[in-house]
Amino acid sequence: MKQPKSNSHGHEALAADDDLAVVPSQEGYGLNQPVLRANVAGMPLEWVDYREAASLYHQGQVAYACGSTLYRLRGGSNALSGQRTVLEVNSIIATYGHTGNPGNTRGDYIPPLNNQTLFRRDGHLCLYCAQHFANSELSRDHVHPLSQGGADSWTNVVTACRRCNNAKAWRTPEQAKMQLVAVPFAPTYAEYVYLKGRRVLADQMQYLQAHFPRSSPLHARLRDAQR
Repeated sequence: MKQPKSNSHGHEALAADDDLAVVPSQEGYGLNQPVLRANVAGMPLEWVDYREAASLYHQGQVAYACGSTLYRLRGGSNALSGQRTVLEVNSIIATYGHTGNPGNTRGDYIPPLNNQTLFRRDGHLCLYCAQHFANSELSRDHVHPLSQGGADSWTNVVTACRRCNNAKAWRTPEQAKMQLVAVPFAPTYAEYVYLKGRRVLADQMQYLQAHFPRSSPLHARLRDAQR
């Protein structure tokens, strides 16, 4: 195993190709638990795995970390002290440098639309019958149908169970005499980062929510989900 190197901030870091021993922290997180990456100003950017997080530490890109300790990465032994290098990876890390992330630089950025993030936006709730369903029982409904000039956009699509979608068919809600229980909206970038998260820990959720608009419907939906 190679010796640990020092990054620009004087901390020992692990070489990218070290034979690491990865130890999830005592809280019992699995190896698939993602780390939330933010920029140095604190704006959420993306989810990274422990390998990417370790690489950012090694490159001296981590400005600060917060949240719970997810992993302890054990590397080689220090030639001077004889102690084995241990790198702790937290649930949230903030990094230096330009990310090229459009959600970080453009106020008019609209995240890409897909069913997975749409269903999460709507809390896996059919916005017609107000019942919860599994992903396999949900579908994307165009409030103003495509056949009538509607767009395939965040503000014109809602989560619908297959039964309600079939009942509405090619019509508008008014034409089908069906009523929406919530208004569709386009998520901000911070909201989109949340929607993309496979498993969001409590401290990561709190961090992300602090960057949601105050008017975001996700605040109420997340409170309801916790009841």
